[in-house]
Amino acid sequence: MKTDIKKLVSQMTLEEKAGLCSGLDFWHTKGVARLGIPPVMLSDGPHGLRKQETGGDHLGIGESIRATCFPAACATASSFDESLLERLGDALGRQCQAKDLAVLLGPGVNIKRSPLCGRNFEYISEDPYLSGKLGAAWIRGLQAHHVGASLKHFACNNQEFSRMGCSSEVDERTLREIYLTPFEIAVKEGKPSTVMCAYNKLNGTFCSENKRLLTDILRTEWGFDGAVVTDWGAAADRVKGILAGEDLEMPDSGGENDALIVRAVREGKLDEALVDQAVENILQFVFDYTENRVPDAAYDLDAYHTLAVEMETECAVLLENNGVLPLRAGQKVAYIGAYAEAPRYQGSGSSRVNASRVTSALETARDKGRDVTYVQGFPGEGDVLDEAELEKAVEAAKNAEVAVVFAGLPDSFESEGFDRTHMRLPDCQNKLIAAVSAVQPNTVVVLHNGSAVECPWADQVAAVLEMYLGGQGVGQAADALLWGEANPSGRLAETFPLHLEDNPSYLNYGGDGKKVRYAEGIYVGYRYYEKKKMPVRWAFGHGLSYTSFAYENLRTDKTSFADGEKLIVSVDVRNTGAMAGKEVVQLYVADRNGTPNRPLKEFHAFQKVYLEPGEVKTVSMVLTDRSLSYYDADLGDWYAPSGTYAILVGHASDDIRLETEVQFQTAKLLPFEVSSSTTIGELLADPRTKPVVGAFLAERLARRGHTDLGTSSEADQKSRNDMMYAMPLKSLVSFHVLTHDGMVAFIDQLNAAIQGN
Repeated sequence: MKTDIKKLVSQMTLEEKAGLCSGLDFWHTKGVARLGIPPVMLSDGPHGLRKQETGGDHLGIGESIRATCFPAACATASSFDESLLERLGDALGRQCQAKDLAVLLGPGVNIKRSPLCGRNFEYISEDPYLSGKLGAAWIRGLQAHHVGASLKHFACNNQEFSRMGCSSEVDERTLREIYLTPFEIAVKEGKPSTVMCAYNKLNGTFCSENKRLLTDILRTEWGFDGAVVTDWGAAADRVKGILAGEDLEMPDSGGENDALIVRAVREGKLDEALVDQAVENILQFVFDYTENRVPDAAYDLDAYHTLAVEMETECAVLLENNGVLPLRAGQKVAYIGAYAEAPRYQGSGSSRVNASRVTSALETARDKGRDVTYVQGFPGEGDVLDEAELEKAVEAAKNAEVAVVFAGLPDSFESEGFDRTHMRLPDCQNKLIAAVSAVQPNTVVVLHNGSAVECPWADQVAAVLEMYLGGQGVGQAADALLWGEANPSGRLAETFPLHLEDNPSYLNYGGDGKKVRYAEGIYVGYRYYEKKKMPVRWAFGHGLSYTSFAYENLRTDKTSFADGEKLIVSVDVRNTGAMAGKEVVQLYVADRNGTPNRPLKEFHAFQKVYLEPGEVKTVSMVLTDRSLSYYDADLGDWYAPSGTYAILVGHASDDIRLETEVQFQTAKLLPFEVSSSTTIGELLADPRTKPVVGAFLAERLARRGHTDLGTSSEADQKSRNDMMYAMPLKSLVSFHVLTHDGMVAFIDQLNAAIQGN
């Protein structure tokens, strides 16, 4: 029988209700025994369970249970595969049921504004659409088992430096298009049980107290009906939090904040109905879990290890390859670098999992009888290069047919709690890669890192395979990919710039500890690099394969569409190589109307497709008016001007294969009030004022005898038109086209046309 939550709340004392609005301890919610309300447990995620049996330390492994460490979000994002993220959520949901966990804290859909963010390995992408779609898939998989997700960190938590108090200063358009869109998609399509509000302030107000964020946007606009949970320790003024829409404070405050809620209600400063609503929101996920608990749930750690290997094999990105990969049976290969023997497979901090087992590429190669020698070369932690080890590595590379260097970032370089100070690998690793590639042209670099890194040796090596932080099966996955037992199919969910200084946030990232200005606006990631025509190391969406793909017959189901309609885009994809593989078909949209301040193109659809050699499949994707739109702050809504839009389909953001155009018609009109500073061009661009201005100009030109303008040279006409379009109405008085009173009357006429009068 489904619990009547409203009835339960009506039977509680004020003290009991206030108490339910904070944790029992570090990981549990409170219960009310007399009413049959149980406490439930929450746990860190999002790529594995970090359940702690007693106590809690938030940032370390502590006494967390042995669990499967799946690939981190930096890796799973590269799959560009919603079904894979849903399978990951499903696996985690089953494990949560077996370990009696009601909520798993994830996914993280904060945007990768800068490669320096210490927590980038937990976040999905620099692109809001990809982040939202993959986050929603993870949520659906998890919550199919009545285990609640906690979509995080809402919002603009894009750095670790001073994250608990710094204010992210973001303009409205940027906020909507870049930083809120992934949350919006995940809320609407994934329907998470909870949303976790971030530590930081947003435009001067703590996220935990931001009514516009937590109520006006999240609940009223997007329809979220779950519970808002604080990040651990993010509650500031608890009464302001309740007023803003913050429901559950975690962890417990020792009763301090509960008492403040009670006092505020009794003093008439807080409506008890808001407390009731907060408790109802919390009890929704409590009873969804407890009423659907599977007492005998269990799972096989070995089976989930196999799944972790399979997933990572789908996620790794082949960045460069001159033909050296895949390796061939019988080749003499040298494995170099500590990560060949002990891979770095996850990030540090609250998401750190006590992995059930970890397999290395070296162990796997030896188990399979491959002709592999091993030299450590450099340590897995720190930045010290032993010259004797360097000499051994160079000698091993000389004596092999192929040298594979397993490189990456140590734990001390990236973690929750602090940001990176640069984008480099440890100097010892760069020095070793340079030395090895100098004596061995067939040098392959395998990377283990949570975010983009500078690769000064990229043009000197034969291949680069990006494994990211690939979970406990990363070694087996690397082996399968290196030796051709699997075909790489991952694509970059973030741009790799050539240098840190190229990043659009470089001058403002981090701020002064009190405020950080998002001065780059909407130009994040590929949007910036493309607009600037700035070369990058590897572009968003990039990734190679051991086969090749051709794109054919791009078409749309209609040549024009309007508000509220859907456009279906289809393309045929052919495997033109000799090996079965998967292609990620990427669709971008470009505004061809000359609209100011728009990226050259924006990512708006994708689909991963498996093809046997010679096989052709049709891939279809759906666009809507939102896919063409930008956020207009004056309108307070999304807006796409009527006109022409290009549909671009290809292999990567810098590898567009086919293009077509469609027409779009909107009934939306932007807010417009004419003043003396309004230009002729602005008036001609608006359909409400264009006829009035057109008639006015025609009459004035005819009156002055300017009927022969068509005989002017093309250059003269363009110059005259440009000058006229830029001319404000007040200048018509200066040039004796209108009197001052005539201008005022004309402005009134134009504003009346805008109002439909």
